[in-house]
Amino acid sequence: MITENNLDADRWASISLMEQMANIGSEVGRTCKWLMKGKSDMAEKAFIRSLDIIDLTIKYGRYNQPGRGELLKELCRLREYFCEAYTNHDINTLKILDKDLGHYATAFRRNIT
Repeated sequence: MITENNLDADRWASISLMEQMANIGSEVGRTCKWLMKGKSDMAEKAFIRSLDIIDLTIKYGRYNQPGRGELLKELCRLREYFCEAYTNHDINTLKILDKDLGHYATAFRRNIT
């Protein structure tokens, strides 16, 4: 998985969409977890990492592949929805996003084992 220390646009562009979405889901989950624990500094760091990799996915996800337009539309909706939930400290919405994006992590782990 990509971490904060080795986030690289070329590497990001080379991994599968499933892995990209799994990483996004992990950071969204961390954001939610830290907000629920009242650790706003940690939540903000996870939020920023989430936005960084969402933006990389918007820029590089499925580049030059069929279905890119639909992907971009959904990723932009995800970004907007996530930003709104974070800004409003809407834990319920963040939990929903965490649960929905968690399916990518589960599917990704199944594919690599």
